[in-house]
Amino acid sequence: MSAWTETPTLTCRHVRLRPFVEGDLPSLVEVAREGDLWNIFYANVSMMKTPERWLAAALQERDVGRALLFTVETPAGEIVGTTRYMRMSPQHRRLEIGGTFYATRVQRTGVNTEAKRMLLAHAFEVMECQVIQIRTDALNKRSQTAIERLGARKDGVLRGHQVMADGRIRDSVVYSIIDREWPGVRANLDYLLGKHA
Repeated sequence: MSAWTETPTLTCRHVRLRPFVEGDLPSLVEVAREGDLWNIFYANVSMMKTPERWLAAALQERDVGRALLFTVETPAGEIVGTTRYMRMSPQHRRLEIGGTFYATRVQRTGVNTEAKRMLLAHAFEVMECQVIQIRTDALNKRSQTAIERLGARKDGVLRGHQVMADGRIRDSVVYSIIDREWPGVRANLDYLLGKHA
């Protein structure tokens, strides 16, 4: 059961995912500020405008066993983003990968593909998940394209799913990968990563 309670360190060629610590917060705020990421209203990055609120919510989810938080670093140790396992349900062997954002300078470099490859491998092969979800705002077309490129299948749209901090009502697009699809998705991710070698 420790796989569901302890955040692992996952390392590959372009990126390292390690357990989030509170001292990472100032660097994550800078990542969100870079390239004005936090002003993209349909992205989670806007939460970093109120970092204490973001931290409190993230730690609360972690502390009740519903999330494992990761800091995303370059091989040199530079913090370039964050991601997490969330909405975790060991009983049903399911979780969601989300709460993700990356510095503008590492977008489209293989960092996201490699990070997702490691997160999916750990979830399917170590945690023995039977399904993994990824959700995004219906307005975030770039995110939807990236999720589909990974090999996730679109399950549908949750209309009126969330009330955002600015009062906007968000529709969420839900994608998933099930365990029997993982070998094909893994092969696809390895192929995509080969392009960044």
